[in-house]
Amino acid sequence: MNSVKVTLWRDDAALDQPVTAAAQRHEVRSRLFLALDHDGVRGFGEVAPQPFALNGDPSFDEVLDEVRSFVVPNFEAACAREGAMPSWTRVARFAGPRAASRVALALMEMAVLDRELREDVRKAVELWPPRLSTPSQATVSALEPGPAWNLSAQVARVRVKTAPGPLSDEVLTRLEALAMPVLLDFNCSARSIADVLDQVASVRHVATVAAVEQPFAAGNVVDHAALAQRTDVSVSLDEGVRSSRDLDQIVRYGAASMVCVKPPRVGGLANARTMIERARDLGLTVYLGGFFESGFARAVHRTLAENCVNEPSDLAEVKRSSAGLVETQDAQWGFEVAPSAALLEAATELSASA
Repeated sequence: MNSVKVTLWRDDAALDQPVTAAAQRHEVRSRLFLALDHDGVRGFGEVAPQPFALNGDPSFDEVLDEVRSFVVPNFEAACAREGAMPSWTRVARFAGPRAASRVALALMEMAVLDRELREDVRKAVELWPPRLSTPSQATVSALEPGPAWNLSAQVARVRVKTAPGPLSDEVLTRLEALAMPVLLDFNCSARSIADVLDQVASVRHVATVAAVEQPFAAGNVVDHAALAQRTDVSVSLDEGVRSSRDLDQIVRYGAASMVCVKPPRVGGLANARTMIERARDLGLTVYLGGFFESGFARAVHRTLAENCVNEPSDLAEVKRSSAGLVETQDAQWGFEVAPSAALLEAATELSASA
């Protein structure tokens, strides 16, 4: 077959509204873009890894190294061996044992699917017909003073980054002004059940608490189950959701009633779709999560979400401080959207080989 060309870019996006979490401050998020060219047809993928490894998620550098040293060589070898480009449905099966492998393969899978659909003159909505009007969820922080939270009118729920300890009167006033349900996201920082219950009690005076998200470490189903028994607020797991086996363990222990499925964390769109259905079959409430992606990946995730998720999900625009830079452009086929030429021109092109 004719050669496959892979191009990578790094886009360092300064967020218009930085978000402080329990163990890091999201001020600049680096997005990794991949273009896959073959026979005159191009497809795009995007992931936005953490700046450093945390709570089981790999760092940007780890994902980039995995793309260069493992994903691209193995994908090119499969193309040469089979004389054709593997279907997007097979990409997730190339995964290695490292956490970075799932994220790197999610990047490649998105590009392969986009290109495959464009070559077939098809749209992603034909694969995932829209059945739901999935609401958007936005993210803010309760951990630092700053300007008022600037939220779109389309947002239906707010994830509030938090940590153990009392919240300030300023934050409680802001929560009351939101007038919408909030999800308290501890990012694995809680030290005890009391940490969580105390904060829930204080927030309940001013807002509706839809859930507490991942108070304890990923994999710690025991403490999450004990918390679930002591509160009538839903417990949700995020960092602890990486595979269908995790879903089974969550239900077995009664550790949560809600789960957040993030396509890059679970190995891509195909795995995410499978896990969403599995979670629903197990009686769990599921929503689609994100990693501060650009408008391109958010649009891709929305296409999937509107097929199978009715809970508020991380689909809201992540505003960057350079507001004049348009991140997306329309495309006729595939995902019907692509990273804009201006975005890629402003980004840094990277070598695709190790």
